[in-house]
Amino acid sequence: MHIPLGHDPHSASPFERLAAALDRLPNAFPRTASGIELRILERIFSSEEAALGALLTRAMAPIEEIAARAELSVKDARGLVMQLVRKGAAYLEREPGALRVRLAPFVVGFYEAQLDVLDHELAHLFEAYLEQGGAKGIMGPEPALQRVIPANAALPKEQILPYDDVRAILAQHKSFHVRDCICRVEQDLLETRRCDFPLEVCLSFSTQERPLGPGDLTREQALALLARTEEIGLVHSVSNVRAGWGYVCNCCGCCCGILRGITEFGLPNAMARANYYAEVDDALCVACGICVDRCQVGAMSLPADVAVVDRARCIGCGLCVTGCTSQAVRLIPLPAEQVVDPPADFDAWEQARLHHRGLL
Repeated sequence: MHIPLGHDPHSASPFERLAAALDRLPNAFPRTASGIELRILERIFSSEEAALGALLTRAMAPIEEIAARAELSVKDARGLVMQLVRKGAAYLEREPGALRVRLAPFVVGFYEAQLDVLDHELAHLFEAYLEQGGAKGIMGPEPALQRVIPANAALPKEQILPYDDVRAILAQHKSFHVRDCICRVEQDLLETRRCDFPLEVCLSFSTQERPLGPGDLTREQALALLARTEEIGLVHSVSNVRAGWGYVCNCCGCCCGILRGITEFGLPNAMARANYYAEVDDALCVACGICVDRCQVGAMSLPADVAVVDRARCIGCGLCVTGCTSQAVRLIPLPAEQVVDPPADFDAWEQARLHHRGLL
């Protein structure tokens, strides 16, 4: 299939044009001196898919408009769009008699959709891209891609902010799915994984009811999965919005690409913190070190006979609270003047991101 696109033999390649389109999205897709990001795109997309993807933006557009931009028939444009959707690089909106599409970002977006094709080479490309500037360009701008929500068992019910009550959120949804954590799969392929946390912990959900299939869970099973991840010491993280999120990642500081922004890449705000902080009761602390082991960002230490919280590193996840056998640690809500509410929804998040990146 050929896409004319006003062909000029001296113009940028389809992959360069797609990279530029991705970097115009709020999430960002920064270019590097080595151009390694182009090698990632070349591994995932055909030149025809890249050329069409480069014509998409963050605005939903009718498939007929996309076809006109690409100088393609609607049928051929729809075929390429569906290939991009299957690869996680485009989002669809279906309405009676209409189909609209927009470009999906790299992270959180089509990177997570590569689980079935991720191999040793692609894992190395992803890792090298983060190291060569991808991490800073994607995770540096405000607002953060994702935010921490505290372990449900770490807070009294009356202290949980409405947008932090993951169990209440799940109660509003009807279908649930679990799949492997691509970050841990990648670290396994690189042979650099430093933890033994399970793979199958990434939970997504929808308000649409559907019959159970492979990987699907009942609501009760989804809630049990969340409880289990809290028990073993994984951080809940979700889209950095107050409403409209459809997944919960369960993260460790050694594998999660975004938490590694904090632990490895020197980006303390890579993940938005929960509006709480941990506090240790010196009189109850028995210096067992459990909280130190469970903290995924190195905020807990045991310099003497009492655990100490580094407030500058604490993300308010509550894992130290749920693991403390002597009930010496608790989560404290931030003072009202320090509370940072997430953007209202995905559109508000994108607008804020574009503003902070100077792209509005």
